[in-house]
Amino acid sequence: MTGNPENGARGALEVVCDESGSDGENLTGGNTDVFAHASVSMPVDVAAAYVQEVRDRIRSPATEYKATHLLREKHRDVLEWLLAPSGPLDGQAHVLLVEKAFFVVDRVVDLLLGDASEALDLYRQGRRAFGEERWQGFLDAANRLLRVRTDGERGDPVDGFFRTVDDVRRAHPRMTALERLASARPRADAYRARLAEGPPLIPVLNPLLPAVVRTLAHWSAGGRTVRLVHDRQNMLTERRIAWIGEQAVRAGIRFGGMELGQARWDPRIGLADFLAGIARKVASDELNGRADPVLVVLLRPFVGPASVWGDERSRVSLIENASAPSPNINSAV
Repeated sequence: MTGNPENGARGALEVVCDESGSDGENLTGGNTDVFAHASVSMPVDVAAAYVQEVRDRIRSPATEYKATHLLREKHRDVLEWLLAPSGPLDGQAHVLLVEKAFFVVDRVVDLLLGDASEALDLYRQGRRAFGEERWQGFLDAANRLLRVRTDGERGDPVDGFFRTVDDVRRAHPRMTALERLASARPRADAYRARLAEGPPLIPVLNPLLPAVVRTLAHWSAGGRTVRLVHDRQNMLTERRIAWIGEQAVRAGIRFGGMELGQARWDPRIGLADFLAGIARKVASDELNGRADPVLVVLLRPFVGPASVWGDERSRVSLIENASAPSPNINSAV
């Protein structure tokens, strides 16, 4: 397919997506602390030319190029060219970031309290007040409570979570969110009982599906119909794509459908893969205080304000319109 990106079904804007940082349901003990969902919209032939230029500049014998090639110091000029104002992606790409630890806190607060309004305060206060060991223990217990599969771990995840809440509550009795969580055991028991009956269509801990809906919301601004092409992902089953369509309708988004592809057949997926991997690495470095300030500045115009980010300092650095509060994760779904 060549020509204008507005060449999908019935004139829909065609947007091509990929992600980086997926660790399944292990959000607090996985290999990455940031999830990134990137999207691009441009003609296939234009994307192919950009991918070829990346190959010509890097000159690696690899058959498939990934973000790791661009992130090597010896290819810094190629990386800066890709992200630069008036560069290949300028005005044609978007990325949504998810800080995984905050995502877990938001999800557990929403599940147990019925809304996530106290999640941001709990996240920021808890990180400062609990101490590293207690804070990590709280995150791990919340992750285990929410995940569908416990992978043979010993002990009841509900018991483990509420023991952890009681521990931190005794140390910090003035944190009202902890008091409310401590009284929410019936909701936790009901949630685990539902999981015992069968896995849910939409796992609470997987950030991909809400990220797709938010990506649709970004590109559909102005009432455009958006058709997605997404890198092949086991999570994107027919039933879940139908769910994405339902959420789009609820949000007033004109959804033109989705198909799954691969970078070897669609160079636009290759560009989305580059951006997702680069964004995940740059954001993680900024989150952990080892940022490259030049790359942060280059990345910032691509990062959407609907990103799910709790850390205040790095949010201001990474996300345009960062003064706005981090939105509730279900606000677009």
